Amino acid sequence: MIHSSTSQLINEQVGHEMAAFLQYVALSCWLESEVLPELSKYFAKQADEERSHAMKMLGYLNDTDQKITIPAIPQPVSSFASVEEAIVLAHAQELRVTQQIEAIYNKASEHGDRLTQNFMQWFLEEQVEEVSAMDALLKITRRAENNLFRIEDYIARTGHPEDVQA
Repeated sequence: MIHSSTSQLINEQVGHEMAAFLQYVALSCWLESEVLPELSKYFAKQADEERSHAMKMLGYLNDTDQKITIPAIPQPVSSFASVEEAIVLAHAQELRVTQQIEAIYNKASEHGDRLTQNFMQWFLEEQVEEVSAMDALLKITRRAENNLFRIEDYIARTGHPEDVQA
């Protein structure tokens, strides 16, 4: 049902999603150590989402009788000079994941694999949300300058940046 090159990209993406999961766990822990509980909760939630994305992809590979080979996952960055640096990293990660998802969709298209294109469409739509949320959080962080309580207050009041337009 799925071309081997597409299956390989999905397997690789599982690794990317798990790497994103670990990176968000590391961010959450660092933010907790900096006594920024709202930001810590925000990234803990992001971590859960990335893990669920990986599990959804593994389910798809199993459902389509594909071999699963989970790649090695790089060590996450776990120390930052500033909150802005941490959020810049998260924003760049979401942009990179979007490109990776697009590559899977495009590879499926090359092989006329409409099932995988349909499956990946959900992830493309999810990435629009994820990039938008990180972009909003980065803008809010920059506006707050060194007043981290403003960021904490914003997240506490609004939930998460994806819930409110920046």
